[in-house]
Amino acid sequence: MHLLPPSGPFKGAARNFFRLVRDVDLSAYDYVSFADQDDVWYPDKLQRAVARLRSDGVDGYSSNVIAFWPDGRRMLVDKAQPQVKWDYLFEAAGPGCTYVLTRELASAFKRIVTTRWDDVQNVALHDWFCYAFARSHGYKWFIDPVAGMDYRQHASNQFGVNAGAASAVTRVKQLADGWWISQVRLICALTDGNGAAVSERPELAGRMAFVRLAMLMRDCRRRQRDQLAFVAICLVMAVYNPTG
Repeated sequence: MHLLPPSGPFKGAARNFFRLVRDVDLSAYDYVSFADQDDVWYPDKLQRAVARLRSDGVDGYSSNVIAFWPDGRRMLVDKAQPQVKWDYLFEAAGPGCTYVLTRELASAFKRIVTTRWDDVQNVALHDWFCYAFARSHGYKWFIDPVAGMDYRQHASNQFGVNAGAASAVTRVKQLADGWWISQVRLICALTDGNGAAVSERPELAGRMAFVRLAMLMRDCRRRQRDQLAFVAICLVMAVYNPTG
């Protein structure tokens, strides 16, 4: 365990993780995992992840989780649908506390966090950005359908499970105030180092661009339910935010 010196409040999980990625020397480690201290890891969480990284020859790993609440409620959070062409531009590969990266991927991610430090401070979700960086730069990723941990839900969660009316209201507000599309555009800008893949990406500005994006729903979200929600979001953006 290494204690880093104080460097000021970062005001959010993403910035704390970016600071760790930037300041920790990763060269001595074979694998790197993000840890949220209030979740409950299953005993075989890391062993299963490393075994899958080795057996499948992939660079990044994430898994499903079991969300649980103080009242005893439990729910499977299923993120293990097949990956699609541009899902990484619009969603993460699951909760970041399930991520395990090879040293090669972790080191590459460290480089972009370091070189684009000021820009990444505006990224709200470190796990989304990490997954987007990996996929856009040709790294292979596996999403495990087997849950690897209990994912604690409480009032202090910065971004918790998308379940229930309160969560839906929060996400509608994020759409209405432009948060969602601004984060998508930022992720696109930060993962622009892969040539042809960037030139093929869908447009993200203008009324008709959002209509065309809605038609590409199967390339943009993994789960069918989320694809339908994606269409609704794009059509709302086409009507109320035509110029971006």
